[in-house]
Amino acid sequence: MLLSSYGSRESESAWTVVFGPMAVLGGIFVLTWSVALANRIVPFTTPAIILTFGAIAFVLATMLCAYLGFRHLRRVELLARSDSLTMLPNRRALHFDIQHEYRQGHEVALAMIDLDGFKLINDHYGHFVGDAAIRECAAIFTEVSENEAGVYRLGGDEYAMMIGGPVAGTLLEGLCRRIIERLAKPIHVEDRRLTLGASIGIARSTPQDEIPSSELLRRADIAMYASKRGGKMRCTWFSKNFDRNREQLKEMDDELRLALANGDFRVHYQPLVDSTSREVVAVECLLRWERADGKCIGPNVFIPVAEESGLINAIGMWVLREACRDALNWDGIALSVNISAAQLRNPEFPIQLGQILEETGFDPERLELEITETCLVLDPVVAERSLSVVRSFGVKVSLDDFGTGYASIGFLRQFRFEKLKLDRSLVVQASEDDGSRAMMLSSITVARAMKMGVTAEGVETEEQAAMVRAAGCDQIQGWLYFKAMPAAEIAQHLGKPVARQPKNSNQKDKVA
Repeated sequence: MLLSSYGSRESESAWTVVFGPMAVLGGIFVLTWSVALANRIVPFTTPAIILTFGAIAFVLATMLCAYLGFRHLRRVELLARSDSLTMLPNRRALHFDIQHEYRQGHEVALAMIDLDGFKLINDHYGHFVGDAAIRECAAIFTEVSENEAGVYRLGGDEYAMMIGGPVAGTLLEGLCRRIIERLAKPIHVEDRRLTLGASIGIARSTPQDEIPSSELLRRADIAMYASKRGGKMRCTWFSKNFDRNREQLKEMDDELRLALANGDFRVHYQPLVDSTSREVVAVECLLRWERADGKCIGPNVFIPVAEESGLINAIGMWVLREACRDALNWDGIALSVNISAAQLRNPEFPIQLGQILEETGFDPERLELEITETCLVLDPVVAERSLSVVRSFGVKVSLDDFGTGYASIGFLRQFRFEKLKLDRSLVVQASEDDGSRAMMLSSITVARAMKMGVTAEGVETEEQAAMVRAAGCDQIQGWLYFKAMPAAEIAQHLGKPVARQPKNSNQKDKVA
């Protein structure tokens, strides 16, 4: 293990520092007494003998204290470069070992390993089991490395593997793929079988470029996050394009903050029509951003940036406040607002929502929050806790984009949504394919059995409207009737049946 290698090097240098000067002093002492005795300068008197043996005892005692002190300092140094939970080398040791490989003129390959799903284990079973899982993963990584690579724990659920020498990158990639294969199977922690995964980023430095160790860690970290965004359970090599993309994301993040401060966002609303009366019964809130240069940026572009930077919480609260104010005068009309996974993970979200309802005076029973299946899969425990508080206000919760992700009957039973919204893709496929139509009908049947309302999204033709109406959908949303519009245009469409809209555009609205 590389921890031992730097320990031995520290040991050799410390022995030299401690005992070198003492050896020199001892030599001078012996030489001085030898010269003195040879020239009969110091007689063999009792005081002289006592002084001699006292000096020797002092030197020996000093050497013994120095030896014991060094052993203690060495242990402290080893602890300072070790992780206390797994006893693997830590981040400080990793920097040291990378520099050592550089001095040898070796290529260095570094992998950053982040566990997928570890937070759920902590939430479900507590930190005691989480710590045991961390130790078990450390043992797995050490076993997989087979002494070909150094294994380090950097903190939390982050690890690193490092190899120096010829074809280091090839060897490390092979080890990383073995780790992903190993973590595809459940790991045993005490009497539990836990499911984890790993997202891995790899970077390398050749003797020619020899980038600093901190920069090598940064590159591997960026590649690791690219693996997470790409679907997890994979390893990704660092590319310089990642840095260019990050610069663009940073610029957009700055623009988003400026847009929020300057009030450049706009809220539009798309009405939902009752399938029987064809009257507007609800509106869905849609976020629009038109930059100062006149270019419109779609929510599918800027919302992920806002989620990654944490700005989504501020933007989401602004949208909720504006929508509640706009909808105050639309008597009897329900208001739907989309909530992102990042907002739902924020423990302050229910409290902030309650403050907005109190501030605006909006009836909470008219408010409906739409969440996607991703919110539930990523963090079901936190989601359920937040939704329970939200429901206590009287706010309804609907499952958006059903039919495109992972939601199962178990999720529907667990969260008990008030409404199920069928995704546009399912509606379109159901109008063209018997299998998709059967899936849509079965979804509506399950929703009915659980006393959920059903809305069909993305309805664009009379044929699709007739199909979802016959299938039992309560509400219809789509261009057949309305596109998104400013708040000022909503009132004129209330209280009367609506006709379908002419097909004069190919642009799709995207819910934010």
